[in-house]
Amino acid sequence: MKQPGKIKQAEKIAEGSAEVRRGMNAFLQTLQGERNASAHTLRAYRNELKRFGAFLGPDIQWKDVDHVMVRSFLSHLHELGLSKVSVARALAALRSMYKWLAREGLVSQNPARLVSTPKMPKKLPRVPTLEEMNTLLDSGMPEDAAFPERERLIFELLYGCGLRNSELVGIELGDIHEANGLILIRGKGKKQRYAPLEGKADEALKIYLVARQAILAATRKNPRRLLINVRGGELTTRSVGRIVKQIAVAKGLPPDVHPHTLRHAFGTHMLTEGADLRAIQELLGHERLSTTQKYTQLSIQHVMEVYDRTHPRAK
Repeated sequence: MKQPGKIKQAEKIAEGSAEVRRGMNAFLQTLQGERNASAHTLRAYRNELKRFGAFLGPDIQWKDVDHVMVRSFLSHLHELGLSKVSVARALAALRSMYKWLAREGLVSQNPARLVSTPKMPKKLPRVPTLEEMNTLLDSGMPEDAAFPERERLIFELLYGCGLRNSELVGIELGDIHEANGLILIRGKGKKQRYAPLEGKADEALKIYLVARQAILAATRKNPRRLLINVRGGELTTRSVGRIVKQIAVAKGLPPDVHPHTLRHAFGTHMLTEGADLRAIQELLGHERLSTTQKYTQLSIQHVMEVYDRTHPRAK
């Protein structure tokens, strides 16, 4: 793994001590290996820890860092113009790293645990309505779609199965069990679950596989993963994000729609239609029910919007 390079902070360049860099790199290596963290997670943690090492400078060792210094670091980020969300994300990275350092015997305490997370206003994500999603999917893909069969499948799996972007691009051909109507999903931390493959999603898959085979026959490639580009290479999460945004905008949805928006829509619409919260938890692969309960808030918000818009006594 690459050693953290010099990080520019404000008007000067600073970097952590050799001891601090070694600890950070060992932690990141553990994330990548044992915990099977996604590339996005690794990149985010690496950026936050580089900032911390730069703030500490070349002389500070682990034993010198206390909760006051961690709090000063967060204040420093705030002064640099980072949002409360970014500051909270940096603190979460430090807590996770220190927890690992303590378990490895490299530090005796976790100073980040004593620092409070910045309070942020609760902002519920805007979720497309059932009507919007049905209109998008039933009307077909735009004429200028690069690979309409693939684009249709992407939407059907993200919304129809509630998948994360990384889970979607990680699906391999061997994970599809059409006879049983299931797809094996590899979630966070090497956890696995099965997602239902039925109805429109199954129909979209069958159509896509024919088009996929035609491309591979022409390009003479043999990728393991399900989703490919028009050159026969495997699709990336970034490409999926771009595809989802382009098609959503073309269909009249807001430009802030991304793959996770469709996952939110899956959970919210399932709950609105009467699904049990525990069942939604299982389908989404949430470890804690509290994570799934946010869809209750989304559903209530939708109900209140409908009431305010339609009930004569609300006007």
